[in-house]
Amino acid sequence: MAEGKLVEKSVLKTLVPPNALNAENFQELAAKAFVEEIASGKTVFKAGDLDRKTTYLLEGTVELTAEDGQVTKIVGGTDVAKHPLANLQPRKHTAKASTPCKITRFDSDLLDILLTWDQLSGIEVSEIQVEEEHDDDSDWMTRILQSRAFLQVPPANIQAMFMRIQEVPMNKGEVVIKQGDVGDYYYIIKTGKAKVTRASKTGSELTLASLKDGDAFGEEALLSESKRNATVTMDTAGTLMRLSKEDFNALLKEPMLSWLDLAEAQELVAGGAKWLDVRLESEHANTGLKDSENIPLFMLRLKVESLDPSVPYIVYCDTGRRSSAAAFLLSERGIQAYCLTGGLMEQAPPEGA
Repeated sequence: MAEGKLVEKSVLKTLVPPNALNAENFQELAAKAFVEEIASGKTVFKAGDLDRKTTYLLEGTVELTAEDGQVTKIVGGTDVAKHPLANLQPRKHTAKASTPCKITRFDSDLLDILLTWDQLSGIEVSEIQVEEEHDDDSDWMTRILQSRAFLQVPPANIQAMFMRIQEVPMNKGEVVIKQGDVGDYYYIIKTGKAKVTRASKTGSELTLASLKDGDAFGEEALLSESKRNATVTMDTAGTLMRLSKEDFNALLKEPMLSWLDLAEAQELVAGGAKWLDVRLESEHANTGLKDSENIPLFMLRLKVESLDPSVPYIVYCDTGRRSSAAAFLLSERGIQAYCLTGGLMEQAPPEGA
C-alpha cells in the first residue's frame, strides 16, 4: 500500500463531509489527502480494526464483507463512494479491493475537529476569527488548534479557553517566569521568541529550549503542583497569551492526560509501548523500571526530539506529579503519552524491574 501524490482538490470537493469545510480548513485537509494505490485482492481494512481513519474510494471497486457474510460492492465515482467506506469503529466490515483501486484516508480526529470548528455557530466570528487585515494575529491560534494535543480537548473547552485567555505585551529581555517561583499561569507565545534556561548547582546556565509563535510553556509547575523548574526570558519583544492556573486545570489538564494502572501499562508495553522515567538520573539508577528510558523532566524540552513519535510512552515518576507534567508536554508535541497512576509509590514493581 503506497502513499502517492495528493488528491486533486476538485475530487476532494466531491467527498462528504470534507466538501462542507470552509476554505481555510479545506486547505488544511487537502495538504494531508494522499492517494493510496491498492492492488486487486488486497485488504483496505479488516473487521475489528480500530484505525481511527476515515477512508474514501476514489477509483476502482471495493467489496465490503459484513460479519454475517453479506457482500456489498462500492464503485469509485458513484454517489455512494462520495461517503466514507463503512466508517464505524471498530470496523464492522472487511474491505477488499476487487480491482486495482485508489483510495484516500484521513485521521478521523483531525477531520472531526475541523468540522466541529466549522459548525460551532458564532464562535469563530465572535470569539476566535480575526479580520483579514489582521491575519498574522491568528497564526498562534491556528497552530494551537491544529496540534495533535488539542484534538483531545472538547471544543467547548477550547472555546472557553479563548474567551478567558489574557493578552500580555512583553519586552526583549523580560523574564516571564523564574526558576523557583510558584506557578500561576500557562503561556502561549502569540508573537516573538523566548528561551528556556535552567541554573545548575555550579551557577552556570543551561539553555533547554528556544520558543517561537504558537509554542506553549509553564505547564510543568501547574501540573506537578511544584515550583518553576526553569526560567523563560524573551529573546525579542512580543506578545504572550496566558491562562490562569484555575482555568488551565479546568479546561485543559484533564482532557489531555490519560492515566493507566500497572496492568494496563504492562499490556501496552507488551504491545510495543515504552516506559519513560522522568525522574532524576540518580533516582532512575536506583529504582528505574527494566528497559525504561530516562529523561529528567527539566531536560524533556531539550531531548523530546530523541523520542520516537510513532511509539506510545508510559511516563512515570514516584507520585504521578512529574509524570503528568511530562505527559502533557509530550502530548503538546504530538507524542502519545500515558501516566502511570499514582507513580511507583502506589504500584507493586513489575517483574524484572
